[in-house]
Amino acid sequence: MQVVPPALERLITDLARLPGIGRKTASRLALYILRRPSSEALELSEGLAALHGSICLCGSCFAFSETDPCTICSDARRDASLLCVVEEPGDMMSIEKTAAFRGVYHILHGVLSPMDGIGPDELKMKELFARLRGGNVQEVLIATSSTVPGEATASYLMDRLRRFPVKVTRLACGIPMGMDIKYADEYTLARAIESRRAVDGEKAL
Repeated sequence: MQVVPPALERLITDLARLPGIGRKTASRLALYILRRPSSEALELSEGLAALHGSICLCGSCFAFSETDPCTICSDARRDASLLCVVEEPGDMMSIEKTAAFRGVYHILHGVLSPMDGIGPDELKMKELFARLRGGNVQEVLIATSSTVPGEATASYLMDRLRRFPVKVTRLACGIPMGMDIKYADEYTLARAIESRRAVDGEKAL
C-alpha cells in the first residue's frame, strides 16, 4: 500500500539530493511546500527553472553572476592587484559580508582531492596562473579552508606561486582548524583578513 502520493515522493527524493538534507528534512520541506498556496509553489518552481538560464560564470573570477564580468570584477573601486583565492562561491560571499576585503577574487570551484579524482586540472588552476601571467596582480591571498583538503590545496598553490613575482599571503588568526570558511562569522573572517600573514618566512603583515 502506497502511503506517500507519487508526486510528493518525487519531491522528497529530489530535495534529499541536496547537500546536508536527509530524507526526514526533505519530507518536512516537501510537506511545508504542499501546505502553502499553489502560487508560492509555482513561484518557487519558476525560480528554479530560470536559475541556469539567468546565471553564468564570470569569465574572470568564475563567480556565479548574471553578467560577465561580474559586479566585483567590473568595479573600478576594487584593488585588482590584490587577488583572493577561495574554494567556492559561498566562501567569496562570506568574505564579502565582512566588508574587510577590497580586492578581487578567483574561485577554484573545489579543492584537491586525489581520492575523489580531483586534481589541478579539475579546478580553475590554469585560469589562475593565466591571470598571474598578466602581470597586474601583486599579492595573492590564499583563503582556502583549514580542512585537510583545503590545506593541501593551499600548499600546492604556495609551491606553484613561487614561480610568479607576487607576494603570497594566507589567512591568519580567527579560522579554527577543520572549519569551512563559509561557516565562520563575519567578525572572525574580518580579523583573519586583516591579520593575514606572509608565507615562505616573510614577516607578518
